[in-house]
Amino acid sequence: MTDLQLQIFEELAELARTLASAQRLMLLEHIAQGERSVERLAELAGLSIANASQHLQQLRRAGFVETRRDGKRVLYRLGTGPVIGLLSALRQHAEHNRAQIRELVANRLDRPERLEAISREELLFRMGEGSVTLLDVRPQDEFASGHLPGAINIPIDELERRLAELPAGAEIVAYCRGPYCALSFDAVTVLRGKGFAVRRLDSGFPDWKAAGLSVEGRDPG
Repeated sequence: MTDLQLQIFEELAELARTLASAQRLMLLEHIAQGERSVERLAELAGLSIANASQHLQQLRRAGFVETRRDGKRVLYRLGTGPVIGLLSALRQHAEHNRAQIRELVANRLDRPERLEAISREELLFRMGEGSVTLLDVRPQDEFASGHLPGAINIPIDELERRLAELPAGAEIVAYCRGPYCALSFDAVTVLRGKGFAVRRLDSGFPDWKAAGLSVEGRDPG
């Protein structure tokens, strides 16, 4: 092995060490929904502000996140590299090799709403036809940061009392943060119980955005 090859592998190992933290992976998942301040990220991840800040600085040094100033606040967003693709590959590898994760995925696969999930490709076709209503069940701040074109935002904890906002007779496609996010599963359960025709998107907003598809919101880039 040449010195150059060794240097490359050492750099790869350093990047892998940066991701070797459940807290940093959680922070990346939340940042993938849109720009966040350290205070909001700490709240979402259940960390102290100081602890969250330390993790974010490590992610920033490795290029996984970037920052910008908004007045006195510092906002974090994903870096310019293929971060979502890397996380997706890591998730797929874990599902392949880790029995506990395989069991979790299998349990969800057994649920009818998972078996009848709609793919991104089919959803694009249906959106072109104008034959579906998109329902984003994430919190309002995540929706405002970015969402699928034309989506209606009803956070999952408000869904049952806001059913009248959904168009009668239309097929609904619910989506949330990603394949491990339970919000869209819960939305399908609630809506089917109320007689709606509904499916869930088999991925989430970050994967849609990473695929280069059109999004709306204050941080669509």
